[in-house]
Amino acid sequence: MRRSNLSLVLRHVSEYGPRSRSVVAMETGLNKTTVTSLVSELQARGLLKEIGPQHAGAVGRPGLALALDGSGVGALGLEVNVDYIAAFATDLGGRVLIDRRVSFDAMGCDSDRSLMELARVIGEAMAELDLLEVRVAGITVAVPGLVDTATGTVDVAPNLGWYGVPVAEWLVRAGVPPTVPISVDNDANLAALAEFTGGVASGTSDLVYLTGEVGIGGGVISGGRLLSGADGFAGEVGHVMVDPSGERCGCGRIGCWETKVGLAALVRMATPDHAYGMHDGVMRDPEERLAEIELRWAAGDPRVDLAIGEVGRWLGRGSATLVNLFNPRVIVIGGYFAKLADRLIPVAQAELKRLGVEGSVARCDFVASDLGFGAASRGAAGIVTERVLSNPTAIDVRLAAPAPEKERE
Repeated sequence: MRRSNLSLVLRHVSEYGPRSRSVVAMETGLNKTTVTSLVSELQARGLLKEIGPQHAGAVGRPGLALALDGSGVGALGLEVNVDYIAAFATDLGGRVLIDRRVSFDAMGCDSDRSLMELARVIGEAMAELDLLEVRVAGITVAVPGLVDTATGTVDVAPNLGWYGVPVAEWLVRAGVPPTVPISVDNDANLAALAEFTGGVASGTSDLVYLTGEVGIGGGVISGGRLLSGADGFAGEVGHVMVDPSGERCGCGRIGCWETKVGLAALVRMATPDHAYGMHDGVMRDPEERLAEIELRWAAGDPRVDLAIGEVGRWLGRGSATLVNLFNPRVIVIGGYFAKLADRLIPVAQAELKRLGVEGSVARCDFVASDLGFGAASRGAAGIVTERVLSNPTAIDVRLAAPAPEKERE
């Protein structure tokens, strides 16, 4: 009960902003004595602070207003993808502390080498946060594949070549402090949560998010909740067969959707001399690959227009199936899709209109994410923050004793 009440008070201040103890008591239905006790514990855990007087009404003494004190508690999100590792960290109040992407050829390495690089990136991020006197409340790692979230094991990530990789266990062995909880989840699901909570479609209760990476994943928000499926594997839209006579996918099957719309497909069509799998000794970040495509488009290379048009058509065709299944109001396209949105969306929207069920299509639009390639790592950090709000007791009481309390409203 106490943990639930701690969460209630902390979440209330987080969602509604600074307010006095008496206002918190009135709005949550808790009595003032209970609120005072809960606030003292939240202060001791470094989660709430006092910021100044606030009137509870038109008359009476002002009470000291409480606000989220997230400056000393941090959330760290990581993403491992085919050609980069991303790190994103915030404090509990949402202030961005780290936001970076490191080029890394995960496709060309085995899982151990990739996890060594991930552990290095985590170590650097935690050292930076330590210098800022920020305690890491948890780490979540986003991976493009099927994840057993209960054990932190990646069952299969075809584009990474990972099968049965115990990511969480490996990172603990690599030196991540055992006091820091580690979780692992699907990248598209985490990106969908980031979009739902703070992206272009924030608050839209029915949306589909599509990653625009080498692999294509989908995150589905239905009725304001992430649709995860019986085993947490919902959203693997990239491996839905769309062309039985198509090319072989990294998963081993023929004609998967990502063979038509994944970044590797676009690069192969638009810049065949720089296609994935051609090891020229140069590791290219997705932004660099897109910059090359943009340069060739500006120079009038007809292959670029043809490639983007082809991707746009297949994007619309596959999305028509998703609209027919999930009836979303918005399809948010991220990653490289967002970078080329002005040319992809008109083609995709026309194809969606042609193939989708008329009523649902008329009320569903493509929109471009503004979170870039960092959506999944941002969503991963958001998962950590949500866990703190749900269970403040996960944050240890600070060693320093709290200041003596004054008489308060």
